[in-house]
Amino acid sequence: MTAQKNGKENPMPVIDEGWWSSVLAEEGRSSAQATPRAAGSKPEVKDETKTVSSDKKPAPNWDQVKDLYMRDQIIDLTVTGHNRGGLLVEGDGLYGFVPFSHLTELAGKTENGDRDHDLESYVGRPLRLKIIECVPEDGRVVFSERAAQSESGRRAELFHALQPGQHVQGVVTNITDFGVFVDLGGVEGLIHISELSWGRVTHPNQIVKMGSTIDVQVLDLAPERCRVALSLKRMNPNPWQNASVEFPEGCTKTATITSVLSYGAFARLEDSGVEGLIHASEIPEANGAPVKEVLSEGQVVQVRVLHLDAAHQRMGLSMRLREE
Repeated sequence: MTAQKNGKENPMPVIDEGWWSSVLAEEGRSSAQATPRAAGSKPEVKDETKTVSSDKKPAPNWDQVKDLYMRDQIIDLTVTGHNRGGLLVEGDGLYGFVPFSHLTELAGKTENGDRDHDLESYVGRPLRLKIIECVPEDGRVVFSERAAQSESGRRAELFHALQPGQHVQGVVTNITDFGVFVDLGGVEGLIHISELSWGRVTHPNQIVKMGSTIDVQVLDLAPERCRVALSLKRMNPNPWQNASVEFPEGCTKTATITSVLSYGAFARLEDSGVEGLIHASEIPEANGAPVKEVLSEGQVVQVRVLHLDAAHQRMGLSMRLREE
């Protein structure tokens, strides 16, 4: 991890308990599936990360779990089964869940029909792991093989060194529907999809690639959850701040189509991160035909700015270059 001076003047967003809860909920939904496939006959469970499931295992020693988590200690556990979300592991009175995205060999692998086969190959194998989340009230212990790649105690050092607003460097370790995970050298941070770009993002893989090294800004720290909120877009000036001057209503600009939908198309204005919507009624060539028959992603068009709401980052565009 390398620190850099925070020289950008982009206001820090409010990162509160509600924000973290929504991110954790999205993360849970991304890995949750209905049917577990553990070794042997296992009944269905709703939350695949819970350690106390319907197989009636005794509750783990939560004092031991918390101690291992706080000391950031590496432990060895054996894979006993799997479900679509990841692996079930246990050993020495401990048991829990390793999300698919936290397996070093499989992180970032695209969803396909081989996932069950990939996970099945782990059953019976020992894994070196760290606890990255423990929630006694929910009966949940989550482990990570990726986190165990850094030495014990490294997490505490990094959390002590990191500060909101700081610019740091990391490596992209996983890309999901809701954001991007970045290894900061022993602590994993998350760039939520809303913090990837000042423009619209359909999927995070449009912005970053697996294994790439990127510079990001620290937004918030949650050591008790082993979470760091990061931003990529705040490494650059907010293009909407001067949008009213650079793109006044009525002006004509060159734009690139970024997304085509049934009701219109989004277009990014040339040499900016500002994106606006061209409603279907503002596309003369459509004339009632499906928009996808007229426009395509990457197409360069001329547009007129109809209206601008910079505060809410919204812009209306028209391909009718003259007012009718």
